[in-house]
Amino acid sequence: MEPTGFWADLPQPDRDALADVATRRSYRRGETVCREGDHTHVVLVLLAGHVRIIHGTPDGREVVVGVRGAGEIIGELAAIDALPRSATVEALDDLDVLEVAGERFASLCRARPRISWALLVVMAGRLRSVGRQWLDLGGGAAARRVAAQLMQLAVQHGVPRGEDIRIAVPATQAELAMTAAISRESWARATRELRRLGVISTGRRQVTIHRLAELRRLAS
Repeated sequence: MEPTGFWADLPQPDRDALADVATRRSYRRGETVCREGDHTHVVLVLLAGHVRIIHGTPDGREVVVGVRGAGEIIGELAAIDALPRSATVEALDDLDVLEVAGERFASLCRARPRISWALLVVMAGRLRSVGRQWLDLGGGAAARRVAAQLMQLAVQHGVPRGEDIRIAVPATQAELAMTAAISRESWARATRELRRLGVISTGRRQVTIHRLAELRRLAS
């Protein structure tokens, strides 16, 4: 899949400038890219593959709070404020990444406004996403959360197939349930009801949306 997000928003000269100061690296599925609390300040741009973002809770549990794919940027906060990592990042499949030292990334942001703007757009989108998650936690039904999650996945990873949209899902059912802040059983019941209504069909790591307007209505 072609990269989207931060990388896609950059003009070619800015991509080249980032690549010139970056190290190209690969990670295997299941590898930890960075850990919550680490004092590392490397910024990563995903060129291929998906990662999950995990936060630890005070009682020792791990909660998946997001999934990132090709074109997205990771670790930008540590480069900006030089504080420890705020989350753990794990590879969901094989990764191809650009790694840029935090101070070099900050220098590029100061010298190249389009890089700063692309980063600002990313951070604004993530703030909005956090706001929606808090609203859902405050009272959103499981079916609404799952519908909203599928709409987001359609935007990030969907491929049109006639009137349908096919999504290669970059996470397990349990991980998607954690991201939606509901139990795995609630997630399964919600998707089962969406299948019964003919809104979606599912396969292994795949969802096909047949009635996008209805899914959007259920998510609102």
